[in-house]
Amino acid sequence: MSLGSINKTMRTTAFKLSAIYLIIFSIFAIFLIVYISLNTQLLMTRQLNSTIEVEVRGLVEQYRSGGMPGLVKVIEERSRRPGASLYLVTDNAGHYVAGNVAALPKWVLDERGALEQTVSYQRLGETERKEYNAVVSVYEMFGGYRLLVGRDVGEREIFRKVVEQAFIVSAILMIVLALLSWMFVSRKVLKRIDVIAQASSNIMRGQLDERLPVTQAGDEFDRLSENLNTMLSRIELLMKGLKEVSDNIAHDLKTPLTRLRNRVEVTLASESGDVDKYREALEQTLEESDTLIRTFDALLRIARVEAKSTQIEKVPLDIGAVAADMAELYEPVAEDEGALLTWDAGPGFVINGNRELISQAVANLIDNALKYAVRHVAEQRESCVANGETALPDVPRIHVSVCHSGSAKATGEGGEARPIILTVSDNGQGIAKEDRARVLQRFVRLDKSRSQPGSGLGLSLVNAVACLHDARIELGDNEPGLVFSIHFPPAPEAWGAREKRAPTVDAKQLDP
Repeated sequence: MSLGSINKTMRTTAFKLSAIYLIIFSIFAIFLIVYISLNTQLLMTRQLNSTIEVEVRGLVEQYRSGGMPGLVKVIEERSRRPGASLYLVTDNAGHYVAGNVAALPKWVLDERGALEQTVSYQRLGETERKEYNAVVSVYEMFGGYRLLVGRDVGEREIFRKVVEQAFIVSAILMIVLALLSWMFVSRKVLKRIDVIAQASSNIMRGQLDERLPVTQAGDEFDRLSENLNTMLSRIELLMKGLKEVSDNIAHDLKTPLTRLRNRVEVTLASESGDVDKYREALEQTLEESDTLIRTFDALLRIARVEAKSTQIEKVPLDIGAVAADMAELYEPVAEDEGALLTWDAGPGFVINGNRELISQAVANLIDNALKYAVRHVAEQRESCVANGETALPDVPRIHVSVCHSGSAKATGEGGEARPIILTVSDNGQGIAKEDRARVLQRFVRLDKSRSQPGSGLGLSLVNAVACLHDARIELGDNEPGLVFSIHFPPAPEAWGAREKRAPTVDAKQLDP
């Protein structure tokens, strides 16, 4: 591994976290081992002192009951037993009388009571002069005799060495395992990050269909990749929509702009000097300009709705009343076109929505249904007249309704609020199943010749408004004609059925 790779590895988060965990765990392990060792040694020392004190009291009782001969007999008997106990009886001159201790430092017998420090001694009967350590207590008896009782601390020293060895082995093992785990974790993490970085580089180079890899581990990297992939899919969809909008704008706006230019050019090239002709040309130019402005206004409104702008306020809204108001507003227009507009939309269907946008969506649906129903019926009548048929088709019909899903009741079987369905149906030519999803896109017009007025943005705005209100759109057959349904989630029960009425919508704002 090169120096650059080592520096790169040491700068990774995995290395830093592993180092922090190693330091914290090492401090904890050292503290735990030292704490256990010290407390164990303290406990063993207390047990030794307690054992010695008990033995001293017992031997003193033996001395008081049996005198020196009885004490010597008991000590000789106990000295022959294997173990860590030490016994020694000396006369007033310090000479050996009984016991299993061969030699002691001279100052030990001059002390009285339990000694705080360990003393070295030699055992009786061993050929080699090997020194041991012990904890002792000295008791002075009648006549200057001294009694020494002690316990060898070799077991405590062995335990201390075992603890030291365990500490060293544990430290080495802990460091080795920490390094191995760090190498494993860092390699795994770095590999995942490198894969994500590579995919990100491909995306930045323009491969918008590239996605971050997702394993079956279900860890935080998978969750991050899934969220980023969702975001990338949304970005790709927006970019694709932007491209389609750009292409459609270039295609749909080129024709009216060309007509504007040609009309102005023809008018300027005319040498008649007719004022009425100039006025007519200007009026047509103004009309074309208004159409272009409405198209751009519709695009801006769709963009604002799709972006879910914070300026769009939603309040408890009675969509039944809104639909009835819009149907009533369009009823004279339908009569002028020779169509029959009916509605079944009473109050009490409350959603959380924006009155202006809902009104705009309903107006777009009614206008769209009216336009295509009138056109379809007119074409059928022309066909019947041309063929000499006497039975002419029915009048154009448009029906607007608002109801709850499944029934007229507000709640389902489990007491859950059912969706509220806004439906606009007509008896026009309808839309083929393969085109129903496409008509909700911008600038999509089923009239390939584009001879009919319109920009192909009406249903796009309806789709954007539905998405803003978390609603679902369904297109079905009316046999003949189209049934356009929007399924709105109802308002929470806490809002009740009363609507916070917004200002009346001006008909001038409702340009589909």
